[in-house]
Amino acid sequence: MKREAVTEKICDAKRMKGLTWKAIAKKIDPKESHILITAALLGQMKLEPAQAAKAAKLLGLGKMEEKLLCEIPYRGSLPQVPPTDPTIYRFYELVQVYGTTWKELIHEEFGDGIMSAIDFNMTMERLPDPKGDRVKIVMTGKYLEYKRY
Repeated sequence: MKREAVTEKICDAKRMKGLTWKAIAKKIDPKESHILITAALLGQMKLEPAQAAKAAKLLGLGKMEEKLLCEIPYRGSLPQVPPTDPTIYRFYELVQVYGTTWKELIHEEFGDGIMSAIDFNMTMERLPDPKGDRVKIVMTGKYLEYKRY
């Protein structure tokens, strides 16, 4: 069985049960970020065994599928670059437009290094606005300095 097939089965179960990702995440582990749980269910992160067991029960997955949820995934789910999905493309566009600015400002503030995508947190919320609701995404990653050998 391929991990992509598990993701497809999870998305089908979500649709059939009329659940949201937040509701699924809360049932799997109310203490864990719903963003991380969603990423894991979509094949980009791994779940802990107890989380995978709850996910399997909730979403009607078998033992093999449950085990695959615990494996370290092959990360990177975009079928092509640049992405064609408009929502995902906007993030690509942000990197294209602001990537060099973020890089310069990080280096100016912290030095020669990067923001980790491994030691990383993200939150997302809806901000009501009379001109149209806004999406607020906050990303925090540990600063990692390049080492000189």
